[in-house]
Amino acid sequence: MRTLRSISMLCMMALVAAGFASCSDNESYSDMLNDERHACNAFLANFEIEDVPADTVFKVGSDAPYYKLDPDGNVYMQVLKTGDRVGNRARKSQTIYFRYTRYNLNTWYTQGGLWVGSGNADDMSQTATAFLYDDYSLETSSQWGYGMQMPLKYLGVDCEVNLVVKSQYGWTGEISSVVPYMYHLRYFKSRI
Repeated sequence: MRTLRSISMLCMMALVAAGFASCSDNESYSDMLNDERHACNAFLANFEIEDVPADTVFKVGSDAPYYKLDPDGNVYMQVLKTGDRVGNRARKSQTIYFRYTRYNLNTWYTQGGLWVGSGNADDMSQTATAFLYDDYSLETSSQWGYGMQMPLKYLGVDCEVNLVVKSQYGWTGEISSVVPYMYHLRYFKSRI
């Protein structure tokens, strides 16, 4: 009986030790958030960072600053083209089409600036993606996250931006992966 109890105790200790070993191999959520923060900060360190101007007149171009779009620093926008901010503004529940290329900033950070993009921006055989502006009631809109729509609060539908989006404002299906992306986005009123 005593031998059986000793064997059981050794087996339990081995299982607990194996459990601890496997936990240490996996990165914690806190570690992943820390990695995300480091990757975003390293990328944004190459640019001037500004708050959204009170008059919403943005500097434009590939050397323009990145504007902080939310108070917690989850989304940053560089304006490449403002679009028609008077006659071509997005309206609530309007279908907005967009084309994008996105770059994983964690990969960029850990692999020394390697850019590997994915998306539908350069392949016109792929259909344009769409959401309903400022309407997250349908999954077809909410799946893209909050960050993707934020530029349209300030710019015309025909704008073009670079957008840094941390995971919690990114695609809803990828939030738990904690991967920040830099998007190159163009928006349209009709399918292109």
